[in-house]
Amino acid sequence: MASLIAGAVDCDVHPAVPHLTSLLPYLNDYWRDQVTTRGMVDLVSQSYPKNSPIVARPDWRPETGKPGGSLADMQRHVLDPFQLKHAICNPLYGVQMVFSEDMQAAFCRALNEWLAREWLDRDSRLRGSIVIPTQSVEKSVAEIERCAEDKRFVQVLMLVMGDIPLGKRALWPIYEAAERLDLPVGIHAGSAYHNPPTAVGWGSYHIEDYVGQAQAFQTQLTSLIVEGVFAKYPRLKMVMLESGVSWISPYLWRLHKFWRGVRMETPWVDRAPLDIVRSNIRFSLQPFDAPPDQATLIRLFDHMQSDELVLFSTDYPHWQFDGQDALPEGLTPDLVRKIMIDNPLATYPRLK
Repeated sequence: MASLIAGAVDCDVHPAVPHLTSLLPYLNDYWRDQVTTRGMVDLVSQSYPKNSPIVARPDWRPETGKPGGSLADMQRHVLDPFQLKHAICNPLYGVQMVFSEDMQAAFCRALNEWLAREWLDRDSRLRGSIVIPTQSVEKSVAEIERCAEDKRFVQVLMLVMGDIPLGKRALWPIYEAAERLDLPVGIHAGSAYHNPPTAVGWGSYHIEDYVGQAQAFQTQLTSLIVEGVFAKYPRLKMVMLESGVSWISPYLWRLHKFWRGVRMETPWVDRAPLDIVRSNIRFSLQPFDAPPDQATLIRLFDHMQSDELVLFSTDYPHWQFDGQDALPEGLTPDLVRKIMIDNPLATYPRLK
């Protein structure tokens, strides 16, 4: 594998909420009473089935509890051995699945407080993402502004599969707040499961959901570009988390072709899609979905036409690589440094 560099930024680690009652100290009296009266114990989606091998490496899987549920384990498995300067915590808990705007907002606020108190306060290397209640744009903006006062929050977190395409104008106040507060928007694999996770309906197996995530990223990236999000907010950065990278070049070729053919439909898209991606979009490294041979790897990065698109991540505790081999073989030392240190620092202003 390529040699790791001390002082890197891991852009995607996942602290796990043990169960919904873990959030009770961070809910107000009304919502605490609602949780206990209704007998609510957890919010679980099918995005990461508990016993699926990809959910946790065998040596990262605890004997009891959820993978990623222990700060001591995260320190022992990732923060210390990878010699990280920072790790960005992206809590993947099912608060987005709630239909009630008020309940979703309360749970998101509690989740963000839980992250700050239980994780960020206990290790200075950790940074956080702001989970927002996307059912309500107004409440989302308020939660961004509230959490942004804590400079340890460095990103706004959304799921790639929600209720509407992410470029829709109704969501733009979220992007305005993120740009204004120097917060990139992380778009993470996963779904609120309010709609089928594929374009043709509900599948039968987890693999259909998992493979369909890449299609969702392509659809959302198209929406963000053609709706004009980056024309309106040119300083806004978006990070595609757990999106894969091997699809980027052929997808951009296709999008560029049709943009040229029907660009009169979207005159505000005044730059080629590839140029917009270069300036405003980044992609996390893991899960790395390219073939293992070095020649293909080099060709893949050549086709991206940029060494600034990829950010280092381990995706802890999920598992897509062997041992500590988070970096694929064949990367030059300069590219390794770009991926592990330079690109993350250029993407997340608050890390500086």
